[in-house]
Amino acid sequence: MTPVPAGTRPVVVLVGPPGSGKSTVSRHLAELLGLAQRDTDTDVETVAGKPVSEIFVDHGEPHFRELEREAVTTALATHDGVLALGGGAVLDEHTQAALAAYAAAGGTVVFLDVSLAHAAPRVGLNQSRPLLLGNPRARWAALMEERRPVYERVATLRVHTDARTPAQVAQEIRRHLAERDAAGTPDTQEDA
Repeated sequence: MTPVPAGTRPVVVLVGPPGSGKSTVSRHLAELLGLAQRDTDTDVETVAGKPVSEIFVDHGEPHFRELEREAVTTALATHDGVLALGGGAVLDEHTQAALAAYAAAGGTVVFLDVSLAHAAPRVGLNQSRPLLLGNPRARWAALMEERRPVYERVATLRVHTDARTPAQVAQEIRRHLAERDAAGTPDTQEDA
């Protein structure tokens, strides 16, 4: 891990299920804020030298989760822009603790909430999402049932993405950040 100045941390961290728009929203938000964008799934692929789907096939989910934990830990300590986490990253206890510490220090964790009706067309039968193979709708619903409480617990802000473009969601997050900064108050859980 590269040493960074004390206090370096992301401006905002996006979490949520597959199909919520984390990667796309993070790119829009980074552009709006004039910041760098980072995605931990991309970090994992870079380290492994292969796509996430191949990591699952070649090495299994536990190996992927180890790489993901390291990617999240590194990004939280070194990235000072907009950070998107993989959908299952929040299930790791170490990641939950790191996000809690980040939020306690004034960081913003946004849960991009989406319904199955809106996530399904975005996810489709995408083979790059190994945990959704088989029946994507049923697998997504099961994943969301397991993960929703964790997303809600780690988040300081929830933004619904149903029927909204990634640009609209990014604008909403930017508005929230500006209001929070103007008020000089830390985030608390709320819906936007």
